[in-house]
Amino acid sequence: MCFVGDSFVLGAGDPLCLGWVGRLAQHAIGRGIALTHYNLGIRRDTSRDIAARWLQECTARLPDGSENRLVFSFGVNDTVMENGQRRIPEEESVENFCAIIEKAAARFPILVIGPPPLPNDAHNIRIEALDHRFALEAATRGIPYLSVFEPLKTDEHWLTEARDNDGAHPRRVGYDRLAALVQRWDRWWFTSIF
Repeated sequence: MCFVGDSFVLGAGDPLCLGWVGRLAQHAIGRGIALTHYNLGIRRDTSRDIAARWLQECTARLPDGSENRLVFSFGVNDTVMENGQRRIPEEESVENFCAIIEKAAARFPILVIGPPPLPNDAHNIRIEALDHRFALEAATRGIPYLSVFEPLKTDEHWLTEARDNDGAHPRRVGYDRLAALVQRWDRWWFTSIF
């Protein structure tokens, strides 16, 4: 299984070096599931970056004949303002998202985890709008999409850790919270109480 995305997928800021991805993999393996997982999260990656790399990286790791699956999560970096403009215009973000999930879903079972919030109200307006657009596009294609924006936007552990860390990424408890949201999702492949 490949987890493809940005620094939140990577688990930046987690002192355990697991992030939410490592916690989910650890939980599945602890339940006896024979899982090989690859964390393909890269800091500052946008939807444009991910569109350019995901297929080659995943193909190299997911051999024919195996039960291969993909999880995508990205979007926050698209909404970052640099030099007075978004790193990636919203319409391009949506186009990239659609191209990625359509191509991936034609080859593998996939899930998408939406972009999380930051402790920054102005930035969150852009993240929330993109999250809604991504969710709608996934729904029209029948691709499972978990929006984590709303529950984490009011999660004091997530917000406080992110604020106290680097202004974006949480630490241990924040990633515990995100992993628990995915683990409890009825579309997650290895569900149970986290």
